[in-house]
Amino acid sequence: MESAILLLDDNTDQATKQMLQHVVERKRKYEALKKKHLRTIWATIISAGSLFAYLYIAIIIPYSYSFFTMFSVFVDQFAHMLFLLITAGLYGYMGIMKKKVDKAELEYHTMRKEIIHKSKELWKAELKWKNRHKVFEMMKKNYDINLYHESK
Repeated sequence: MESAILLLDDNTDQATKQMLQHVVERKRKYEALKKKHLRTIWATIISAGSLFAYLYIAIIIPYSYSFFTMFSVFVDQFAHMLFLLITAGLYGYMGIMKKKVDKAELEYHTMRKEIIHKSKELWKAELKWKNRHKVFEMMKKNYDINLYHESK
């Protein structure tokens, strides 16, 4: 468990600390997947740009007089097809990563909203209710997790 969460005072019980830990873990998972998706986007863009530049320079310019000749030259070399398959594979992987990022974001925001909705139950006692803002401030400061409002 995170040290900042462990150091919370007695106004926060163990179950609440566990919920806070889970929301921190889900945010980290979401951010890690978001970075991986961004790297995949850039790899796809670079691969597609390189492929089109290579095809333009090596095939389209010298053989522009005939589409059949351009197609034949492209198909004759296995490396061309391999480069095309790698680019298509990167594009497919980018789509898969986008779905994973969306799922992780939904899980994170669902958990965060659950804490917001249950805050009256989690800090029932009057003294705990008055001091809950300390927990919310700590989560915002240390982990950039907003527990004050449901909107992002």
